[in-house]
Amino acid sequence: MKHFWILLLSLPLIVAALAGCGAPREAQAATPSQEPRRVVAAARAVRRNLDQGMVVTGELTPFQEVEVMSKVAGYVRHMYVDVGDAVRQGQVLAVLEVPEMNDDLVRAGAAIQRNRADLQRSEDEVRRAETAHELAHLTFNRLQSVSKSRPGLVAQQEIDDALTRDHMAEAQVAAARSALAAAQEQIKVSEAEQNKFKTLIDYSRVVAPFAGVVTRRYANDGAMIQAGVASQTQAMPIVRLSQNSLLRVVVPVPESAAGVVHQGSAVEIRVPSLQRSFPGKVARIAERIDTSTRTMRTEIDVPNPGGTLIPGMYAEVSLSLARSDQALAVPLTALVEEGGRKSVWTVDAESRLQARQVTTGLETPDFIEIKTGLQEGDIVISAVRGQFRTGQTVIPKLQESAREAGGGE
Repeated sequence: MKHFWILLLSLPLIVAALAGCGAPREAQAATPSQEPRRVVAAARAVRRNLDQGMVVTGELTPFQEVEVMSKVAGYVRHMYVDVGDAVRQGQVLAVLEVPEMNDDLVRAGAAIQRNRADLQRSEDEVRRAETAHELAHLTFNRLQSVSKSRPGLVAQQEIDDALTRDHMAEAQVAAARSALAAAQEQIKVSEAEQNKFKTLIDYSRVVAPFAGVVTRRYANDGAMIQAGVASQTQAMPIVRLSQNSLLRVVVPVPESAAGVVHQGSAVEIRVPSLQRSFPGKVARIAERIDTSTRTMRTEIDVPNPGGTLIPGMYAEVSLSLARSDQALAVPLTALVEEGGRKSVWTVDAESRLQARQVTTGLETPDFIEIKTGLQEGDIVISAVRGQFRTGQTVIPKLQESAREAGGGE
């Protein structure tokens, strides 16, 4: 009975000891044989249109801008436009009062009438001289004929006098014809002078040289305007006119990109103040590098039919330097460069990592073209952070985007 109670009391201790001996095996069995899998950002290798570009800043300026001057001096009779008015080509902007020009025109007309009278007199003189010459020539021929048929009947002196009168009459005919030609040319001079005054009178109507917008008005009714015909004179303009339906952006293209910017290339114009982008086209290239800035002047035309853009706004011009359509591409952050070699980490069907050496092509700020080493649809780690090893098991978290799904940008 004594041994029974001893055994009964020792049973809990024995059970506790057995439990203590089995605990390490169970803990060891519960420990996984593989390390915990790491969640990584991943992306698929897809085909997209890659465009390598450069952004340069410029200022929107009118395609044409001019300060309209007056060809003649005079007083402003009436101003027909003001600041902000849209005008057509040939539209009258202002009319000047130049009364002395009407007098000049009347004087030119009177000169023409006088010259025409001189012309008529010259024509009459030509006819008189020709008649006198015919008479003198006929007289000489008759005397010479009689002298030949009946020698000695007519004195030689008389024949010589007749010949002299014949030559003098011929000279008078030539002089009369010259005077007639001079009178005809004088009429042309007078008519040209009259046309000049008519043209100057037409210049008293100041018209728009092209369609545009009046951006400044310098004169009012009654103002005295000097003739803007020489750079030495301080002539005051009538208005400033800008063509805003078509704008231009002048940008300095760096020397490194000057060789790939071509005339006619389409570009994108972004105006930060409007938070909008507009299409443009490279219209003019200087074809010369400025040695002081090592840049090339490039002008881009920007259509502005609705007047949304205003000259003076800053614009960011995106120039396309290279393009590759439907190129196999991965995020730029997936590329690993070591020792001059380029590679990416791929995730296979069993979620294991493999390092693949690749050759690359066109590079943009977000993506890089893969020429060899990957197939379309391969999954790569899109953000290589930390250390990885071949065969490591990961949990890829795909970063699909609308642009990837569309296969292009």
